Amino acid sequence: MPSPTRRRATHWPASLSVRSKISFHGNSGGLRTSPLPSAEIDGAGNAYVAWEDCRFEPKCSANDIVFSRSSDGVSWSPVARIAIDAVGSGVDHFIPGLAVDPATSGASAHLALTYYFYPNAACTPATCQLDVGYVSSPDGGAHWSAPTQLAGPMSLSDIAATSQGTMVGDYISTSFNAGGTAATVFAVGLPHTGSHFDEGIWAPSAPLPVAVGSQASRTGPVPVHAAG
Repeated sequence: MPSPTRRRATHWPASLSVRSKISFHGNSGGLRTSPLPSAEIDGAGNAYVAWEDCRFEPKCSANDIVFSRSSDGVSWSPVARIAIDAVGSGVDHFIPGLAVDPATSGASAHLALTYYFYPNAACTPATCQLDVGYVSSPDGGAHWSAPTQLAGPMSLSDIAATSQGTMVGDYISTSFNAGGTAATVFAVGLPHTGSHFDEGIWAPSAPLPVAVGSQASRTGPVPVHAAG
């Protein structure tokens, strides 16, 4: 069998700074988070970037997941809020993992987003309940499904403690399967005793669908299993 043809890039454009003002709500529970971007491209090369941001919330009291897209990396769409919960709901969303189906593009691009959240942004380290959620979009982010809870609630006392706060790390990601469904991984802290934490990387036990039209995905928990 002949060897596959390998192509190597010979020219790269000059680097370009992509700038957006970030408004960030530090979470009340002391969990280590930051507005790190999660980015992917669709089948036509359009780029999508998502991050946590509180600009749409009264007095910046909680974070939403927001995103922007670009066809050339130079001009970007206005920052849009992913309407997972109503403005002013008090739900705090953070640490997104965004996926874009490379078999789709433009106004028909399929997007999938996994994220962590607190149902109550004003919680304390003793009362915060950490959950994992999932939403999807069938039209390039113009509309999003209702949220599906993938895991939780978790107590922060069951999340590994570090010098930077309790931490689920940045170990969250979403990807598309060849069949157009999404797969994701995320950290789950289980109840434990003693000094040894029971915090592993988990995944849904079945692929996650992308909503079609106005059809909402499930709003209840779905089965998950340890990912290795």
